[in-house]
Amino acid sequence: MTEPTPFHATDGRTHLSYELLTTNALPSSTQVRLDRVEVRDARTHRVVGSLSGQALADAANPVGDPLPGADGYTPAPPGPTPTVIPGSQQWVIWLDLALDRGQHVPKVLEHHLSGAVVTASGSSPFEETVQVTPTGRTAPMNLNPPVRPGTWYSSESCCGNTHHRRGLGPINGRFDVPQRFAIDWYRVGEQGQTWEGDPTRLTSYLSYRQPVVAAAGGRVVEVQDGIPDNTPPVPPIEETVGNHVTVEVAPGRYLLYAHLTPGSLKVREGDRVEPGRVLGLIGNSGNSTTPHLHFQVMTTAEFFPTDSPPFTFREFRVVGQVEPRIWDDNLGLQPTGVLPITPSPYEGPHRARYPLDREVLEF
Repeated sequence: MTEPTPFHATDGRTHLSYELLTTNALPSSTQVRLDRVEVRDARTHRVVGSLSGQALADAANPVGDPLPGADGYTPAPPGPTPTVIPGSQQWVIWLDLALDRGQHVPKVLEHHLSGAVVTASGSSPFEETVQVTPTGRTAPMNLNPPVRPGTWYSSESCCGNTHHRRGLGPINGRFDVPQRFAIDWYRVGEQGQTWEGDPTRLTSYLSYRQPVVAAAGGRVVEVQDGIPDNTPPVPPIEETVGNHVTVEVAPGRYLLYAHLTPGSLKVREGDRVEPGRVLGLIGNSGNSTTPHLHFQVMTTAEFFPTDSPPFTFREFRVVGQVEPRIWDDNLGLQPTGVLPITPSPYEGPHRARYPLDREVLEF
């Protein structure tokens, strides 16, 4: 569903994150047991990543199934093993490869599937090599921060089981993962707090009305304003990203700044902006429960439909991590506004890296 593009993350590894759609086109009485999925270099057939057993079960689900664990309160339950695709069903396999430093990134990938076709009378093993896929040759965009200097919490970024990474969007007859690499940004105070006082009040959140700035220069191609903060949890689809600004920064590359507070937008369609220009203020409009900035790169000017390619930031420092999944929907339900920040194995300065999920960093 995308061109797998390698990107460097704060763990020092090169990542490839994409999806493989698998369809059992056999009758409903015939199951396909999927035992192993290998990603190989199509030239050398060397295995660069594989999934089997519980790891495969946790990375596969039927198209249309709700995202497991997406309520944000409990971890996703383990997937059932073995992975069995019933007849006349399509499943998505979420592939997140992490290559060690110095490991070669193949120019073309192939996918080797093995398992068995299971009927009432028995099973027949199979092995198939499918979906020869070129990897992206264009480096991810290397951006300035979309917020002012300070400490920020990077939530729902790649590459775990989050609503950004595993949000499958069927729009107008095609599948996309429109938020694959999106990041939600929350301002963090000196004591590790994201809110103080009453969490039901927008003004209690340190992110609220913080400036949003252009992460790269470009031309404003879309502006939406006038949506009030704290709309219902599931607004109409055209209001998903709330008040927002979309900036075209290169051919086929657009930056989305979403959930801005109404009346705060500082630009109009057609404006040219330089890096660092204030675009608006963080709010809680659209599909947003607590104030934050939703930021990502898109391949179209519209959020639906679009693809979500990776990107990196020029310079930042990792200062910690948050182990429990604390995000938009449950941030205000915590006992206090102080994040449970613990040391990160990737603490220190980073250049041209993508922040991984739930890292706390300084711009």
